[in-house]
Amino acid sequence: MAVDIPWSPGNQLAGSWKGRPAGVPSGVPPPSVPVSFLAAGCLGLIGCGAALVWAGSTGATDPTADRVVAAAHLGVLATLSMGVLGAMHQFTPVITQRPLRSVRLAGATFLSWFAASWCLSLGVATQQESVVESGGALATLAIVLLVVNLSAPLAARGKGPPVTGLRFALGGFVITACFGVTYVADRSGDWFNLSGHIVLAHAVIGLFAWLGLTYVAVAEKLWPMFFLAHVPGRHRAGWIAVWAVPSGVALLSPGLLFGVPALAWCGAAVLGVGLGAHLTSLLIHIRHRRRKADLHLAFVSTSALWLVAGGGLALAGVVVMSGSYHAGVMLVASAVVALAGWILEALVGHAHKVVPFIVWSALRSRGVDKNREGKPLMFADLYRHEWAGITYALVSAGLAALCIGFGASLAWALVLGGVLLSLTGIVLVVNLSVIPLRMRSNPWARRVAANEATDAESGEGLSTSSAGQ
Repeated sequence: MAVDIPWSPGNQLAGSWKGRPAGVPSGVPPPSVPVSFLAAGCLGLIGCGAALVWAGSTGATDPTADRVVAAAHLGVLATLSMGVLGAMHQFTPVITQRPLRSVRLAGATFLSWFAASWCLSLGVATQQESVVESGGALATLAIVLLVVNLSAPLAARGKGPPVTGLRFALGGFVITACFGVTYVADRSGDWFNLSGHIVLAHAVIGLFAWLGLTYVAVAEKLWPMFFLAHVPGRHRAGWIAVWAVPSGVALLSPGLLFGVPALAWCGAAVLGVGLGAHLTSLLIHIRHRRRKADLHLAFVSTSALWLVAGGGLALAGVVVMSGSYHAGVMLVASAVVALAGWILEALVGHAHKVVPFIVWSALRSRGVDKNREGKPLMFADLYRHEWAGITYALVSAGLAALCIGFGASLAWALVLGGVLLSLTGIVLVVNLSVIPLRMRSNPWARRVAANEATDAESGEGLSTSSAGQ
């Protein structure tokens, strides 16, 4: 049972943005919190792509080699998990209408997880056990800090599917990380060469009960806003998704871990129901949208296609594996890429909506509320849309190349996919940061705000003078 945490002004100031402009919810953290996580996620994507280029020839024959595992850690920990952590820190207070317990805890979580994700990846790549162990310790610290910080807002009652899903996702993250920390602690078990069914059991929890479930939960809040969609009547698909996904993982992962096929198939069926409900919810919101088709819709729709493709590739891998083990393993590796692509495509797409909103609020708090034409500053003024389209093409083509590379054992496709993902990270961070940084440091923008303030004061003075006469 959830317990209400007393919400005093001191708690609010500790966990929210003190200098927020009017119109921004009171519990929202400072822009530095989510932007730090998202920027680090872009860096992780660049590193992941570079690691895939380095591991291309090895990955085409053995997707469990150290080089490939290091690239996977950069993709899952330094990119996807980093971005999802930023989303949780930003949207948990918005959804629950309660601030984080502390902004300082959020900063400590960021630093701990950033160091952990890179230490684990570099430690695996170089086979330096001390670096890996340091990464495991830092990951444990980050998890503890995250749970403490999010426990206050997630204690809110009766907030619907998003809050329920985020609670389950936080639990999934804890289990996923504990699974990984156990590998690090068990040095005698030679965790670099874990058997396939144990790795899959771990991957299922991380992909679906942590990363996927967070997206499923947050999407139920974001889709109505970004699509301008009002779904009439009661909407059950969201509830089914946030309950069936963790329930399916709770059956599928132990079934894989302990080699119980019946339990695994039952869990896969329940998980399929949850993911199907998620896709149904997406279709409902698209059908009731009042915003015309745009690039955001393309990102979200393509993300859903990667989810379907991942399920198909996973099923094909299971079927093929009985006749050709190597071909089945390569198809499963391709399925993991596609399922990770489900989250990555959605994360990149939503970043083009979320980051401009965060930056817009930060600029307004500094008195910058006009674009270069002197018109009211809009979210769309803060990035170049043609480069957003290039980002969409890069990430989609990169994921496709990686799926083909693993599925068909083609080293050149893996190298190409890595290059495209690195370019995605570079273009994304440049496109979302250059214009806001120029506006922040441009004296023109400040001059416009100062002139408006002077004009307003002059108008008030004239009115007062006229009233006195």
